[in-house]
Amino acid sequence: MKILAAEFSSSHRSVAVLDSAGAVLGTAVEVNGRSVIALVEQALAQAATQREEIDVLAVGLGPGSYTGIRGALALAQGWQIGRPIKALGVSSVECLAADAQRAQIFGEVNIVIDAQRKEFYLARFDLAPDSQRLIEPLRLAAFSEIESLAGRGTLAGPDARSWFPAAVNLYPTAATVGRLAVGRADFLTADQLEPIYLRAATFLKAPPPRQCGPLVSAAKTGGPDQKAP
Repeated sequence: MKILAAEFSSSHRSVAVLDSAGAVLGTAVEVNGRSVIALVEQALAQAATQREEIDVLAVGLGPGSYTGIRGALALAQGWQIGRPIKALGVSSVECLAADAQRAQIFGEVNIVIDAQRKEFYLARFDLAPDSQRLIEPLRLAAFSEIESLAGRGTLAGPDARSWFPAAVNLYPTAATVGRLAVGRADFLTADQLEPIYLRAATFLKAPPPRQCGPLVSAAKTGGPDQKAP
């Protein structure tokens, strides 16, 4: 079995190809805004793998960049239209916790992701080299609350130092998404994958088109090419 993993929820987008044991065969990281297809082709080429050999497509579901997550889902959906493939989603917060372990960030680790509107997605973990314990599940938190956690463990997340100088910049990786997918069997069709959001989607209904009054008759205007007096 071979897995193609895509993680586009942060500013560091990546694609990876892994085998059934979780060994990384090829990777590609976005440089200078390369297209999704270019990333996929590079990872496949590095892994010496054909598209037809991919059995599972695993994608990071966020939270994070709306555009990036939708791009990963579009990749999965397009791939499944072209070829039968198993699909599954992986929480980008789980991915970040695992990446923190690989970076040897241990103890209390507070994962923070920008949620806009002066809020952050927050999940808190107790990490050890060979284990992790969820202290507090993912939720929305205000900027002031995240600041108050600065002295309690490590703040880590995508571009986290932009807001919190003592934080660690940590980005979810496709390689870790693929490793987390190994051994899972909760496959879905690609169109069933849903982004992880903590806010209900809101849409503004467009106003109805303005109704114009009847045209002034040509009889009153002196003809269609003349202005009304």
